[in-house]
Amino acid sequence: MEVLVIAGQLKAPEYLLARVNRVVEVEGPEVPPPVLADLRSRLPKRALVIGETGKAERVAAQLHRSGLPVRLHTDDDVNGRRELAGVEVLPLTDRGPKMEVAGSLLELVGNTPLLRLDRVGRDLPCPLLAKLEFLNAGGSVKDRPAVAMIDAAEREGLLKPGGTIVEGTSGNTGVGLAIVAARRHYKCIFVMPDKMAPEKIALLRAYGAQVVVCPSAVAPDHPDSYYSVTARLAGEIPGAYHPNQYANPANPAAHVATTGPEIWRQTAGRVTHFVAGIGTGGTISGIGQYLKSQNPEIQIIGADPEGSVYSGGSGRPYLVEGIGEDFWPTTYDPNVVDRVVMVSDGDSFNTARRVSVEEGLLVGGSAGTAIWAGLQLQAELGPDDVVVTLVPDSGRGYLSKLYNDEWMADHGFLRSRGRTIGDLLEKKGGSLPELIHVHPNETARQAIEIMAEYGVSQLAVVQAEPPLVEAEVVGAVHERDLMHRAFAEGDILDKPVRQVMGPPLPTVGSGEAVEVVVRRLEEATAVVVIDHGHPVGVVTRSDALAFLASLATGESLEVSLHD
Repeated sequence: MEVLVIAGQLKAPEYLLARVNRVVEVEGPEVPPPVLADLRSRLPKRALVIGETGKAERVAAQLHRSGLPVRLHTDDDVNGRRELAGVEVLPLTDRGPKMEVAGSLLELVGNTPLLRLDRVGRDLPCPLLAKLEFLNAGGSVKDRPAVAMIDAAEREGLLKPGGTIVEGTSGNTGVGLAIVAARRHYKCIFVMPDKMAPEKIALLRAYGAQVVVCPSAVAPDHPDSYYSVTARLAGEIPGAYHPNQYANPANPAAHVATTGPEIWRQTAGRVTHFVAGIGTGGTISGIGQYLKSQNPEIQIIGADPEGSVYSGGSGRPYLVEGIGEDFWPTTYDPNVVDRVVMVSDGDSFNTARRVSVEEGLLVGGSAGTAIWAGLQLQAELGPDDVVVTLVPDSGRGYLSKLYNDEWMADHGFLRSRGRTIGDLLEKKGGSLPELIHVHPNETARQAIEIMAEYGVSQLAVVQAEPPLVEAEVVGAVHERDLMHRAFAEGDILDKPVRQVMGPPLPTVGSGEAVEVVVRRLEEATAVVVIDHGHPVGVVTRSDALAFLASLATGESLEVSLHD
């Protein structure tokens, strides 16, 4: 262990802070006896000393006399000072020609560039620009508030040395906080919704953080929601600090101080429209506040996932990550935002993939959300306008999701050539509802009545009424299982479905080839069909057989179906 002793008023350089386990500040020129006794009892490998001229030298000499190994860092000429005999002396600052080198990764947060999106924005009469926030040190726009929130917590005494940072995050804020924690010797526990890409979870763990995963298809006040779990952990862990990016004023303040001025400077004050996804609301509120302080006519436009509260939804789950909410954070200032554009998951993902292919810019789904919303402004734009969109992070964190064709197909965002599952579902037609279902609080008896009414042998268990999103399908009940349990358990029929249901039915994308559903039906009696993230129907073995039988005899399908 090395300890840094600061004599008087002097800010320690980052390179020294990175080397020590502990920092001790003394007024000088003498070390108080209790502090000296504490230092000696800990037996540090070395005591590094810096400080004001005169004070630092005397403190170094006193520590050396007490038997501690001492290194004095000073730019003063102390050669020949007898009291410093035996004290190693090194310069405090680099004396060579100035190098272009950052002293800390945190110094590389901010000052991200703007990039013209001339291919994607070819139909606009004005420039479409992207603020490349993935070029921050931690890879996202969330680095900015992460540093600001920890700086504020340290100033206010809310986070002490050796403390634990506990935060609910979709991943990016966690990375920013993890970088700060690594530099400043804090522990981290992050709580994430289960819809996040596995790359994000692995990334946080790579920084040494503990990650707790919670269900996303629950209400914010549910004890298992990631908001509730975060608050509980922060209250239980000694020395824990919960930044709470949803209510921390340092979040939007970071963008008032940095991101907003950068955009204003980089566009030479010509920006007329700023478009960003809305998550905690801190980014769009802070940037919007600054830009409107420079020019009140600038339009601040929020891009919001379909289902999120900002665009009028109820907070029902959606697939795009990092933006949208199911409650109203206090870091969001609705007075700054001129309008909010609702964007579907499909438009978000397909726009992100388009940007990657056409511009060579690998972006995440939330960037696709913002860029799609920016493109919808075409009718109101003129040649003198300048549209700036925010690219919060890179697409590298989504390679297993929106950049994975199999994942996109499974969720109904891609369509195969030839006969598809959507064709099968359309052919099924008839008078049945699209998705026959039951709710968790209904009884098993009611489930049986629904199956009898529609002549089906299984039901999807859903948390809401259609139109649904995939995460709201929470289970399934099967006629055969209920029959066996009703014979063995007399009261089973009056129990709620949540107590008798099994896991959800397998899913297939509406645009996938018919062969896919046939393979899935070899191991399941039915599958749920997903179209653009929404469950739109159930296909059974008999449905598949009827469809195959209806095909023209000259058409070849290399499929097999086993009972």
